[in-house]
Amino acid sequence: MGGTTLRLATWNVNGLRARAARVATWLDSAAPDVVLLQETKCDPEQVPDELFTARGYAWSARGGGGRNGVLIASRVGLGELRDDLAAYAPAQSSTGEPLPDLLAEPRFLSAICGGVRVASIYAPNGREVGAPHWHAKLHWFAALRAWSSAALSEAAPLALGGDFNVAPRDIDVWDPSALIGATHVTSEERAAWLSLIGAGLIDAAQALATSDTPTAFTWWDYRGGAFHRGWGMRIDHILIDPRAGNLRSCSVDREGRKGDLPSDHAALLVEFDRGGA
Repeated sequence: MGGTTLRLATWNVNGLRARAARVATWLDSAAPDVVLLQETKCDPEQVPDELFTARGYAWSARGGGGRNGVLIASRVGLGELRDDLAAYAPAQSSTGEPLPDLLAEPRFLSAICGGVRVASIYAPNGREVGAPHWHAKLHWFAALRAWSSAALSEAAPLALGGDFNVAPRDIDVWDPSALIGATHVTSEERAAWLSLIGAGLIDAAQALATSDTPTAFTWWDYRGGAFHRGWGMRIDHILIDPRAGNLRSCSVDREGRKGDLPSDHAALLVEFDRGGA
């Protein structure tokens, strides 16, 4: 673990098998201790095992039907796996009407790695403001808030990482006026994301941001040359329990968004001092 420092990374790879060579290069260069992947788009038996085991990582994944999918890989232990998010959902939706059951989709997996309970998060997109999937997204976040609150009461410190599909502030999008009426930036979605901060977690990127090194975008559309124009959003996050240790750094791997066949997301990596854990 590099002494008392833990390197925790998250990346929406937008297809693990299609991006396996890129993931291999990134693992070798970034050398994270714990990796949280989203949108793997493969069943667990389709995960390229050697990609992780050859580098000393144990891994576990959830997937199904070639869509969604989350994975945790760790070289500092992988235990006490949980995918029980649905158990924390409110009994009724905010609309009082039946909603798409997004909690049944493979969007969440948690484990204890290096003494920290981590969770790989792939929040629903929401599709269209006011649509059933948008309300289901808020319902999903309500479950995540309840699950996180319960996890924060346990002995192991908590870290959530993944694609939350929420840009928390106007500064986290390239042009707020271009997204009026769109998902990811509504007051309801932002409040759902902020409820995780209210539960006691810290936004690692924002905590370490300065005027010289502000928070960076993590997603750019494939269309319209968005990456090269800087038309991005910060929707991938790592949220840390203060008990996990002192944050040392937080970085976005923009290089991974360049070249042939990139994901539309960039990897996010944080380092924190476990204080001798």
